[in-house]
Amino acid sequence: LNTDKIYYKRNLPHYQPDGYTYFVTFRIAGTLPAIIIDELKKEYKSCLDDISSLKIHKEKSIKYTQIKWDYFEKFDQQLDLLSNKNLWLKDNRIAKIVSDSILFRDKKEYDLICYCIMPNHVHMVFYIVERTACSLNENVNERSGRSLYKIMQSLKSYTANECNKILKRTGSFWQHESYDHVVRNDEELNRIIEYVLNNPLKANIIDNVNEWKWSYCKYL
Repeated sequence: LNTDKIYYKRNLPHYQPDGYTYFVTFRIAGTLPAIIIDELKKEYKSCLDDISSLKIHKEKSIKYTQIKWDYFEKFDQQLDLLSNKNLWLKDNRIAKIVSDSILFRDKKEYDLICYCIMPNHVHMVFYIVERTACSLNENVNERSGRSLYKIMQSLKSYTANECNKILKRTGSFWQHESYDHVVRNDEELNRIIEYVLNNPLKANIIDNVNEWKWSYCKYL
C-alpha cells in the first residue's frame, strides 16, 4: 500500500491531493459491530453500482460525492447511538491528550480549522499546505509537506500510546482506517464546520453547543 500516492484504496477510496482542506473522522477501535459495518458497506456499494453507468462525468462526480457523504453520515449516526462501548474519550484525561496533540500540530503540519472530540470518535477540519521555498525577504511559512496519511498516522500513533498508558491497557486504540474528504468550496466548508461543532448537540450529549469542552473553531 503506497500511501504517498494522491489516490489509494483500502476499505474506502482515499483521494488526498496536496494543498487542500480536509474533513477527517477517526474512531476508537471496535466501536461498531461488524454486522452494522457490513450493512453500510453493502448499501454504499449498491449506490455506487447505480451510478456506474452514468456517462456525464460532472453528474457522476456530484452523485459520487453525495453517496460518500451519505455513507459517512450514516456511519457517524451509528457511532452517536452507541452509549456503552469503548467510550474512552469521555474520560477528560484521554480527551485532553487528543486535544493537546491536535493543537500541537497546528501551524506545523496543517492549519487547523476546527475539531470536535466525541466519546468514541473525533472530527477534524484542516488545511495542508505544500512545502514552500521562501527567500529571506519573504514572510512565507514552511510547512511539513507530509501527506494526510502520514499526519494521521503520527497523530493516532502518539495519542494511542499515551492514552493506553493512562487506561493501563495494550492493543489497538484507534480503528486503523479514517474517513477523509476533500472540501471542495467555501459553502461545503461552512456546512462541514457546522456539522462538526453541532455533533455533541445532535447526539443529545449537551443542550447547548457552548457547553461542549472538547471542540474548537478558529473562526469563533
